[in-house]
Amino acid sequence: MWGVGLMSKTVYYTATSLDGFIADPANSLDWLTQFEQTEGGDYAEFIQTIGAVAMGSTTYEWVIEHHIKPNSPTPQPWPHTQPTWVFSSRQLHGLPNADVRFVRGDVRPVHEIMRREAAGKDVWIVGGGDLAGQFHDHGLLDELIITIAPVTLGGGAALLPRKIASPALQLLSARAWGGVFVRLHYAIQR
Repeated sequence: MWGVGLMSKTVYYTATSLDGFIADPANSLDWLTQFEQTEGGDYAEFIQTIGAVAMGSTTYEWVIEHHIKPNSPTPQPWPHTQPTWVFSSRQLHGLPNADVRFVRGDVRPVHEIMRREAAGKDVWIVGGGDLAGQFHDHGLLDELIITIAPVTLGGGAALLPRKIASPALQLLSARAWGGVFVRLHYAIQR
């Protein structure tokens, strides 16, 4: 199903609650991590197609706090081997042994660099939803791969705070897995 084409795509691949939030009002992902042992996901296959990663500062800080845990007795390495661009208006600290680049402003010139460095592989917009929306606003977002978890949050960080109504998204596939999740794969139509 996955594969690197002649031209790289820019893909927003994320998980969301049934009511459309990627983090709860306290910026927690506990609602999602409760399903970590669920089998049948496609992340390992997906990440092989990725040549560059983009994320917002909130996502970056969440990864550091919850995965890397630099002040713990057993800190973990940065999870991406691909170059990662972190979009932020704030000053953030880098990590040793990680190709993390901090940028601000217009996503268009950065996207051009990301695609070049991805060398034919895809660009992954990790999050948040507003960052994915900025790529969409400039016609740079090609696909959405959204995994829906069986929970509602009632508020929090929106999946994609943009109106995309006409033309509508084109459904490429829908798949249930693990008796828990549904993954929807859409193409952005222009």
